[in-house]
Amino acid sequence: MSEVMLEGKKLHKSFSDKNGQILAVNNVSFSLEEGEFLGIVGESGSGKSTLLRMMAGLEEVDGGNLYYQHTDYTGDAAKNTGRFLQMIFQDAYASFDPRMKMRDSVMEGVKRKNLKDTSEEKEVEKRLLDLMSGLGLDDSLLEKRPKELSGGQCQRMSILRALLSGAKILLCDEITSALDVVTQNQICKLLQRIGRESNVSIIFVSHDIALVSKFCTKMLVMHEGQVVEEGSTSDVIASPKHPYTRQLISCSRGLSL
Repeated sequence: MSEVMLEGKKLHKSFSDKNGQILAVNNVSFSLEEGEFLGIVGESGSGKSTLLRMMAGLEEVDGGNLYYQHTDYTGDAAKNTGRFLQMIFQDAYASFDPRMKMRDSVMEGVKRKNLKDTSEEKEVEKRLLDLMSGLGLDDSLLEKRPKELSGGQCQRMSILRALLSGAKILLCDEITSALDVVTQNQICKLLQRIGRESNVSIIFVSHDIALVSKFCTKMLVMHEGQVVEEGSTSDVIASPKHPYTRQLISCSRGLSL
């Protein structure tokens, strides 16, 4: 039986606006096992990205608890959660400093200043080049700046930076939505391979239930801040129980009831 890497219990998050309080995440629980590929789907405003930001320590948790390998880390800031998880954002270009070369940007995650000696630096450099090869990236891209890369290359660099940090959990927030269909499939297959080969656990947030159904083994469906359906992806797609899930499937290209 696989170890539970990440867990959330009865999570709540609300925001205030001119109309009052908005309950963005309402009593949400989830679990992520080692090497698992979990998809979270729902339309814009369903709470899925807010939930992901709570996991990463980028949004304060109003209620409930978060656990990493059964240890409560609720309330930890992103600088602490970065030890074991990394978030990959929708806009890959915006996640990099436009003035920095890619080598310097991706190396930020390993905090080169903390490396003890030359042998450690060489080890990190070898890991960097091995990851570049595994991600289908040419070494020459390390000397370029973000805008000199294609969207797919830049998103792969985001994944590289996360893996170089040693994180065992990747949180992917709509990371393929700005990419063409071919590149979307390439990125998702790449994540699948990373999960298998490195035992990295992945949470993949998307509004596209058809895309999630191709690559994720487990699925949560969110609607108005709540999880309305969960289970193995094959079960959810084959026998959706909630009307909202059926609506998502019926509106999706490539899926039908």
